[in-house]
Amino acid sequence: MSTDANACGLHTQDLVGKKCVPCEGGVPSLTLAESQALGKQTPAWTITTEGVLKIRREWTAKHFKAALEFVNAVAALAEAEQHHPDIHLTGYRQVTLELYTHAIGGLSENDFILAAKIDQLPIRLKAVN
Repeated sequence: MSTDANACGLHTQDLVGKKCVPCEGGVPSLTLAESQALGKQTPAWTITTEGVLKIRREWTAKHFKAALEFVNAVAALAEAEQHHPDIHLTGYRQVTLELYTHAIGGLSENDFILAAKIDQLPIRLKAVN
């Protein structure tokens, strides 16, 4: 495994403490095995293997306003990191995020860094009955 600061390389350091590094392509995406290894640091996210490898997570917010507050917090974080998820808001409070590195058509360490940071954001969730 690489220990340098390669923008799309694999690292095992604490993901939250890292910063996404711009990736303009030209490097290979992570393999499924490498993605699964990094996924251990973001266990709430699921690796999807249909087509392009992506990571995905879903939340059910307490209400529409809570969902929008969370989406706006994700957007601000994504801008700060210069790495942007696919954001889906359906059913007025169901938030789904998908991450992959568009420039390489697959997963990079940036996706897991952003996922770990998103996991730190507050969200008001629907109460479990």
